[in-house]
Amino acid sequence: MADEYRRVAVTDAAAALLGELEEQHGPLMIHQSGGCCDGSSPMCYPVGMFLTGPGDVRLGVLEIDGVTPIEVFMSAAQFEYWKYTHLTIDAVPGRGAGFSVEGPTGKRFIIHSRMLDEAELAHFGLGPAEGGE
Repeated sequence: MADEYRRVAVTDAAAALLGELEEQHGPLMIHQSGGCCDGSSPMCYPVGMFLTGPGDVRLGVLEIDGVTPIEVFMSAAQFEYWKYTHLTIDAVPGRGAGFSVEGPTGKRFIIHSRMLDEAELAHFGLGPAEGGE
């Protein structure tokens, strides 16, 4: 069933933090950072504060009880490296990324990743991951 195949998920800790942040900032979106100042952190913004475009890939939507659905994006260039991977957004104690709305909360978002399994690869139209050179 198509609903069981997703590229992105969220832990209970991250879901709780996203609920708190929505109460403060309204509907949210997430863009998986590709590096630079804040490393590779998931960056959370109020909808409309970060503009996506043709250079971004929509990884999916986080559906959390009591929270407006949250779209998750990544740059297309970064997605080429990560397309064989499933991402889970988590929240842990620490200082959040400078531009991400969780910054002042004493928590930060991180990602856990795993390789897609054979069924997921087939669902997303990908062959087995090729070995690196």
